Parts: sequence; C-alpha cells; structure tokens
Amino acid sequence: MSSRLDVAALGAYIREQREAAEVSLRQLAEVSGVSNPYLSQIERGLRNPSAEILGQIAKALRISAETLYLRAGLLDERDDSEDTSVASVIASDPLLTERQRGVLLDIYSSFVSENAARHRDSAESEQDSQPQTSARSRGTTSRRTSAAKTP
Repeated sequence: MSSRLDVAALGAYIREQREAAEVSLRQLAEVSGVSNPYLSQIERGLRNPSAEILGQIAKALRISAETLYLRAGLLDERDDSEDTSVASVIASDPLLTERQRGVLLDIYSSFVSENAARHRDSAESEQDSQPQTSARSRGTTSRRTSAAKTP
C-alpha cells in the first residue's frame, strides 16, 4: 500500500470524525490550533501531518490520538498474542533490578488478592441479604396446607 493511500485514508477518517462531531473545519482549526488551510489539505490527503499535529486534532475532536497514529502508520497495531499482563511486563522490564521486580510483583499480587477477597465478600453478603426459603420450610407449609384440606 502506498503512503499516498495511507494519507488519503487518514484524511478521510479525520473528516468523518469531524463531521460526526458536527464541527466545521474552521471550528476544528480554532480548537486544535492547526491552520484551516493545513487541516483542509490533511482531510483531502495532500499532507501527511506530524504526530504532534495528529495529537492536537485528536484532542480537539475528543478521540484517541492512538487511533490517529495507527491510521497514519506511526504506530503498529498491538499483537494480542504478546503477553502484556502486569506481571509479565514487570518481570521483563530491563530498567528494574531483580529486587525491585520482586517487590513490585509482591505489591501487585497483594492488591489483586485484596480485591478478589472484597469481591467474594460482597457477593456473599448479597446472597445473605436475599430472602431464602428452605426446602424444609416449604415442605412444612405444604403439609399444613394438605392437612387443612383433609376432612
């Protein structure tokens, strides 16, 4: 795919987002701090904006800058097969010492355990607060009812 097509697709996407937000080109230019003619050229696929300009446009449109970066080819899409769990990221961070990794993992796992216990406790208290009728009391009631009907 040529960069010309990427720029055109990016411009079309920005135009779609602007129109969906019901914002004029002039309004977007004013809010984003990007000149009206430059925005027009971006939308028509004539210019390839920098990451900074894309960030300003995204902020003005209240959309994710990451989305615009992906569409502009500035970021690669995340590979979901990568392990991006907190524990995995901490364990593989080269800027941390082994001791720091261990401490962070301990703290993280204690937070996870604490939150899981809170979740369990709230689920149990919800069950306790719901009216329950035991099978025994239901059986007693039905026996009384049937005994009352017998002459």
